Amino acid sequence: MSLWNPWHGCNKISAGCENCYVYRGDARYERDASKVTKTKNFDLPIKKNKKGQYKIIGPEVVYTCFTSDFFLDKADEWRISAWEYMRERKDLDFFFITKRIDRFYVNLPKDWGEGYDNVTICCTVENQKMADYRLPIYLSLPIKHKQIICEPLLEHIDFRDYLSGRNINNILCGGESGNEARICDYEWVLNIRRQAILNGVSFYFKQTGAKFIKDGKLYNIPRKYQGFQAAKANISYYFE
Repeated sequence: MSLWNPWHGCNKISAGCENCYVYRGDARYERDASKVTKTKNFDLPIKKNKKGQYKIIGPEVVYTCFTSDFFLDKADEWRISAWEYMRERKDLDFFFITKRIDRFYVNLPKDWGEGYDNVTICCTVENQKMADYRLPIYLSLPIKHKQIICEPLLEHIDFRDYLSGRNINNILCGGESGNEARICDYEWVLNIRRQAILNGVSFYFKQTGAKFIKDGKLYNIPRKYQGFQAAKANISYYFE
């Protein structure tokens, strides 16, 4: 697994952005996370060592743009080169998450066709409003590998119109971390799990979040235990 952040910084656009971890992280160093800049590792996928070998050796999953949004408007021109790097490195699998799926076609490569085999594009839906706005767009797009990300999960989401017969590989659920975290209810998680399995979609419970309700009781869970407690619940489910 490798991490590639070609640019850093973002602008908040929906409820899920309210307590953004990038903003929290930058605030600790008195940086403005709304200022978008290219990083020194902008061209990391094609960087080579002194022997002329790629620094990232394939095959490898490359988690992409996790301190920004790949479809951010301020990165439109930079994204052209980012796509070129993905095209060049067919031995790498690029994985990124977006809240801006409505900007998918801006500077999309001309040879995209039905999608690149080595690119997974995940769509975030934190509540019903965003599910109803983003998913109809997402499901209509030519993307070969699709996942839905419900993190931070802020309420129950009804997926009845979005899963049956769709090309969705996985749904991921997770609560919100940080001191200002909003509540995540276990019943919301279980209900999404039921919907996923019913429609033949794999389900992954990533983390509880800091404020987790189970059986009507609120638990305040330290960050280091949030992933552990989700794994302990043993509710993730995978289809081959």
